Amino acid sequence: MPDLLLELFSEEIPARMQKKAAGDLRSAVTNALVDAGLTYEGATEYWTPRRLVLDVRGLTPRSADISEEKKGPRTDAPQQAIDGFLRGAGLSSIEDAQIKSDPKKGDFYIALIEKLGRDAGEIISEVMPGIIRNFPWPKSMRWGVASTDAGSLKWVRPLQSILCLFGPETEEAEVIPFEVGGVQSGDTTRGHRFMAPDELTVKHFDDYAAKLEKAFVMLDAERRKETIKTEAENLAFAQGLELVDDPGLLDEVSGLVEWPTVLMGEFEKDFLDIPAEVIRLTIKDNQKCFVLREASPARGAEEATGADAPPPRSGGEATRVSANNLLTNMFLLVSNIVASDSGKEVVRGNAKVVNARLADAKFFWESDLQQVTSKEGFDPWIEKLDHVTFHAKLGTQGERVKRFDARVVDLIPFLNGADAERSRRAAFLAKADLNSAMVYEFPEVQGQMGGTYAEKINEDVSIALAIEEHYKPQGPSDDVPSDPVSVAVALADKLDTLVGFWAIDEKPTGSKDPYALRRAVLGVIRLVLENNTRIPLLPILNSGLQLFRNQRGQEFGLDNMEDLLSFFHDRLKVYLRDKGIRHDLIDAVITPESDDLLMITRKAEALQKLIDSEDGTNLLAGYKRAANILAAEEKKGTAIAAMVSHELLESDSELELDKALNQIVDNAAQAVEKEEYSSAMSELAKLREPVDSFFENVLVNVEDEKVRANRLALLSRIRAATETVADFSKISG
Repeated sequence: MPDLLLELFSEEIPARMQKKAAGDLRSAVTNALVDAGLTYEGATEYWTPRRLVLDVRGLTPRSADISEEKKGPRTDAPQQAIDGFLRGAGLSSIEDAQIKSDPKKGDFYIALIEKLGRDAGEIISEVMPGIIRNFPWPKSMRWGVASTDAGSLKWVRPLQSILCLFGPETEEAEVIPFEVGGVQSGDTTRGHRFMAPDELTVKHFDDYAAKLEKAFVMLDAERRKETIKTEAENLAFAQGLELVDDPGLLDEVSGLVEWPTVLMGEFEKDFLDIPAEVIRLTIKDNQKCFVLREASPARGAEEATGADAPPPRSGGEATRVSANNLLTNMFLLVSNIVASDSGKEVVRGNAKVVNARLADAKFFWESDLQQVTSKEGFDPWIEKLDHVTFHAKLGTQGERVKRFDARVVDLIPFLNGADAERSRRAAFLAKADLNSAMVYEFPEVQGQMGGTYAEKINEDVSIALAIEEHYKPQGPSDDVPSDPVSVAVALADKLDTLVGFWAIDEKPTGSKDPYALRRAVLGVIRLVLENNTRIPLLPILNSGLQLFRNQRGQEFGLDNMEDLLSFFHDRLKVYLRDKGIRHDLIDAVITPESDDLLMITRKAEALQKLIDSEDGTNLLAGYKRAANILAAEEKKGTAIAAMVSHELLESDSELELDKALNQIVDNAAQAVEKEEYSSAMSELAKLREPVDSFFENVLVNVEDEKVRANRLALLSRIRAATETVADFSKISG
C-alpha cells in the first residue's frame, strides 16, 4: 500500500501553535481522504519551528467503485416529477431506469447509479489546496505582492514550499501536483536555516527523515525535548548541580530549535540575593533559559515549583523556607546551532542580557524592601488597593480585602486550629503586594512576594505563609494549603470571587471560563476535602452575597446562592469521578440542599463500598424489585397499608424481613445521625438475606386484599430503609 508524505515549510511558526497545528493538519487531511472513499492504516504528525509534516501510511491507491440505488416517483406520476427524477439521477431517458413493485405503494422507478472510484493522487491533489487555504491558524498573515489581492493566501508566516509525495515506501514516490497561493508542490525541502540551508530532494518519508537528520533537523519534537533534558541534566551533573525542572519551558524551547545544543552560562553572584522564583522567571521569560541549583540528595517539596516551594508540613504547623541558598548563578541555554567556538559567543551574549534583566529585578526587589521595612510598612500598598480594579461591577481589591475580613470571621469556627487574629491579619495583607514593583513586573509571583515581604518585617510565619498560599490550589496538580490560617484566607479569596461573579451572572458557559471560576470551585473543593473540613456552604455563600449587597447596593445580584451551590455539586461530581466514584452513586447521595462537601464525599465513598460488595449488589437488586412492584401498584391505585400489621404476616420470610427492618432501620438511622456512613451502609447490607428470602418465598399480589396491602407495606419499608442513606432509585444496575 502506498504512503503519503506532506510537508508545509514556512518561516518561523510560534512555538505555542506548532503542536496543535500539526494535529489540525492530520485531522483535516485524513478526514478529507476518508470522506473521498480512501482508507489508511495510520497517520503521524511532526512539527518543527519551520515545518508541519504529515506521514500517512497504508493509503489505498484508489477509492472503491460505488453502486447505489436512487428511488424515483411512481410510474403513474406526472411527467414533471419523472423529468426531475431523470435530471437528479443523471439519466437521459426513462428507459434507463428500472421499475420495482411495492405491494402497498405500487410500481415506482429506480435508478442504478454507478460511481467509479478515483485515483488517490487525484483526490489528494483536489483536497489539499482547500485544506491549506482554510487552515485554522489563531493568527495568520498575507505577504508579498499578492497580499493586496482579495482572496490571497493567509498563513501563520510566509509559506515557502510544499512537499507532497505519494507512493510505495520502498520506491521513489511521485509528486502530487497542486498549487496554493503561488506555491507549487514538489519533492524538495530545506535543512537547518544556518547549518544546511540548501535544497534537498527526497523520495519518501524514510529518505526525508534521514536527509533532514544529516541537514541538522531533528524532526521528532519529543526527541528534541528528550535531547534537551538529557544534555541539560548531564551538563548540570558534571558541575555538581541539578536542573530545576520546568516542563512548560522545555515544551517551549523544543519548539524554538531544530537542532538543540545545550550550553552553560553564568550570571553575577550578587543577584542571588533576589528571590529564587524571580531569578527563574527573569531568566525564563527574557532568555528562555533554565536555572540550576546545588545538588541535594533529598530536595523535599521544592520539586513542586522547581525553585522555592516549602518543604512538607505536618500537624498544621506553618513553615516557610526560602530556596535561595539552593539556587546557583549558573544557567542553561538552548542554542539552535553548533557554533565553531563551542558556543562561547552565544553564552556571552545571553549572559549579558540575563545580567541586565536581573539588574532590573534587583532594583525592584530593593525598592520594595526599602518600602516594607520603613515605618509605613505595607500601609501605602494597602491604601492603593482602593485604586486597583478587580472588576468593574465587583469593585476594587481594597473592597475585596474588606470583604475578606468578614468572610474569614465566618469561616474560622469551621477550621480547626485557625487563629482568628492571625487569619484576619493575613486576609488584610493578602493583596498588598499587587502594588509592589516586583509583582508589577512579574505578576506570576503575586502572593509569593507578599509572603516574602511579610517575613522581612517579622510578621508571624503563619501570616506570611497564608499570604503566599492564598492563591492555591491553582489546578488539579497544585499543592493544597494545610495550615489553618492559609486555608481560611485561600477559601475567603475563592469564595469571594465565586459569589461575586455568580451574582452578576458572569458564569462559565460551555468551553468559555474567562475568570477561571471552574478552577476556583475545584480549589474550594480540594481545600475542604483534603483538609477534612466541614463547612456549611450555603450560609457562607449567602453571607458573602450580603457583603456584596452592603458594599454595592441592596439591588446587587441575586437573592440567594442555590445556583452556585448546584455548580459546586457539578464540579464535585467531576472531582469524585476522577477519584473512581461512580457518577450515579454521587447523584444518589446529593440533594439540592446538600452543602457539606465532606459529608457528601463520605456518603458517596461508603455507598461505593456497599455497592461493590456482593451483599450490596443483591440488596440493590432487591430494592429495584420492590420499587418496581410498588410503582406499578401505586399507578393502578392498589391499596397499600399505612403500616405493617404483625397479625397479617403469614410466612417465616415475612416475619424475618419485618424483624430485620425494625432493627436495621433504627441502627442505620442512628449511624447516619452520628455521621458514621460506613456503619450505616453495613447495617443496610444486612437486609440482603431477608429481602432475598422474601422474594423467593412470598407472593406479593395475592387475592386477599388485606394481605396484599400488608405485603406492599413491607416493600415500602424496604424502600424507606434505603432512603435513610441514599436515593437508591438513582443507582444504575
